[in-house]
Amino acid sequence: MSLSLDGKKALITGGTRGIGLAIATRFVAEGADVTVTGTKPDVADFTGNQYLDVDFSDPDATAEFAANIAGADFDILINNAGVNKISPFGEIDVSDFETIQRVNVTAPFTLCQAVLPAMKNKGWGRIINISSIWGKKSKEQRASYSTSKFAIDGMTTALAAEVASDGILVNCVAPGFIQTQLTEQVLGETGMKEMAAQVPARRLGQPAEVAAFIAWLAGPENTYISGQNIAIDGGFTRV
Repeated sequence: MSLSLDGKKALITGGTRGIGLAIATRFVAEGADVTVTGTKPDVADFTGNQYLDVDFSDPDATAEFAANIAGADFDILINNAGVNKISPFGEIDVSDFETIQRVNVTAPFTLCQAVLPAMKNKGWGRIINISSIWGKKSKEQRASYSTSKFAIDGMTTALAAEVASDGILVNCVAPGFIQTQLTEQVLGETGMKEMAAQVPARRLGQPAEVAAFIAWLAGPENTYISGQNIAIDGGFTRV
């Protein structure tokens, strides 16, 4: 049986843990040539092809990285790297707000620009920006993060409108409450049970469930979905 991503070159930012690692692992299993980025040298869990260290909170590092990948001929870009900090609106530090926008919006924008020429030349490409349920709805103390995730949705829609005729499909995927190591560390067992009770499916999602859909969205079977912001959230944002 042929692999759905066989021969495709994929760049996955923030691909060393959580959802990003699950995406990278699935892409490798589907036959893709996978490059992941991270900010820590310890990437023992990643079984893909290449790891590149880059800190997207540093504008110079982002620009240098984008210049380096411009000629790498990637078929697929998954903008997964992101940061968050919860604060009451009146207590948000401007530097924290700007850092979140640099990592969550400016870096994906810059990387999209870098990979587009090669995708246009081939007449095929897939760009998937990882948003969040907090980019479809919001709540208190999420102003910095929601600003960035609503922004990435707008950027995705505009870019999709420009490049769909070039064979490049651009979408957002918005994960809901996903059971990752970070979720477990932050919430603990009690907190995760309380969170699961808010979801119609009555459980947290698994990183592999997100990765499976993204692999399909990035693969050859998706020929007509573009410009969308698709929630994987057990129904949370629809009730």
